[in-house]
Amino acid sequence: MTPSTSSAITLNINGEKYLLPVDHRTTLLDALREHLDLTGSKKGCDQGQCGACTVLVDGRRALSCLQLAVAAEGRVITTIEGVADGDRLHPVQQAFLDLDGFQCGYCTPGQICSAIAVIEEHAAGWPSAATDDLRPDAGVPALGAEEIRERMSGNLCRCGAYVSIVQAVARAAEAAGSEDKEAVA
Repeated sequence: MTPSTSSAITLNINGEKYLLPVDHRTTLLDALREHLDLTGSKKGCDQGQCGACTVLVDGRRALSCLQLAVAAEGRVITTIEGVADGDRLHPVQQAFLDLDGFQCGYCTPGQICSAIAVIEEHAAGWPSAATDDLRPDAGVPALGAEEIRERMSGNLCRCGAYVSIVQAVARAAEAAGSEDKEAVA
């Protein structure tokens, strides 16, 4: 008897559960785009090098073109379609819109998902390759342009909107920091 090469999986995407019959070789990106019609995540290089397919899996950045759909079962997946709060844009989406952090828009969903994770990683004190002081007592590094560029380096933009993307991430991070301070007060 030959083992089955497909199975039914349940994916938790943007707060909804989807039961999908998938071939075990189906990537998360293909499951999103071809099976669920969630086409915000883009297939750019299909090799994990451009970041156009970036989604959040359990709140962390993931290249959906490299992850198998079966490996995402039981995980919380957020795509660009799920980052807004109803009609209210996520602060990162709003910053990209306000500061023209896109041109053709192809990479924008992946850029936004990555930026959301970057801001959370930074707030949690995670260092990057650009972080100057790695001592545990150094505190959270400033999220300046160099830090943002390093942290966003896995997301490519063919149009070259990097200056506006960095500005948008900085503005959204500043807004997130303000919200955190208000919540504590």
